[in-house]
Amino acid sequence: RQVRIALANKESLVVGGDLVAEAVEKGGAEVLPVDSEHAAIAQCLSGREESEIARLVLTASGGPFRETPADELAKVTLEQVLDHPTWNMGPKITVDSATLMNKGLEIIEAHHLFGLDYGDIDVVVHPGSIVHSLVEFVDGALLAQLGTPDMRVPLLYALSGERHWPLEAGRLDLIGMGPLRFETPDTDRFPCLDLARKAGEAGGSAPIVLNAANEVAVAALLEGRIGYSDVPKIITDCLEAVPVGKVPDLVTALGVDQMARREAAGLVVRHSL
Repeated sequence: RQVRIALANKESLVVGGDLVAEAVEKGGAEVLPVDSEHAAIAQCLSGREESEIARLVLTASGGPFRETPADELAKVTLEQVLDHPTWNMGPKITVDSATLMNKGLEIIEAHHLFGLDYGDIDVVVHPGSIVHSLVEFVDGALLAQLGTPDMRVPLLYALSGERHWPLEAGRLDLIGMGPLRFETPDTDRFPCLDLARKAGEAGGSAPIVLNAANEVAVAALLEGRIGYSDVPKIITDCLEAVPVGKVPDLVTALGVDQMARREAAGLVVRHSL
């Protein structure tokens, strides 16, 4: 009997996407995404051939600092960082949403889930969090999945084996929701998005280093040891310090992870408030 994996942990694909794919193929399993963006893409791709797909478009809320000037980001408080405008999440993922690292990790996740090159995976800022993601096809047509921000919907879609089962969830008010707004992400103010994309493109151990450095930096931010703007600096320095290599097995992946965490911990000390 085929094993169905409803994957809610994007980091497993970021750190070991190729290893997961190998295990899934060997074990005859299927991986269905629980992330709302990737569940949206899966719905848009249902019944489509790979040759029909031009690109994937992940949507990002923009986080609490979407309109904050660059010179004010160094002064933001932890309370402001944790004040997400649309989703109610745990502290780690809320920080990642504020830095846009969450969306960067989702780029890598989408690459492994759907097999597209990084150049064919884009991100747009969509403050309303109504459009959960889109797919553009080779004829220029775009399909989008819309809905209220409710994680039960993508979770049920994965558990059902990509079927729409009845659910007492909030219904979208098309008239009341107002206009849909989309913006280009500002990678100068939110460098984590580019850091993740470049790590994904580099491949090998680079995404492992990215993820480990981010987790160490976010933990330090939540403990009040560093500021919000220190997070991308620590990740950048860690990516430069830890050499990129091949990751043939889990032992290697775990070894790189530990090496990156030690390097990041030292960088946190240097950046401590």
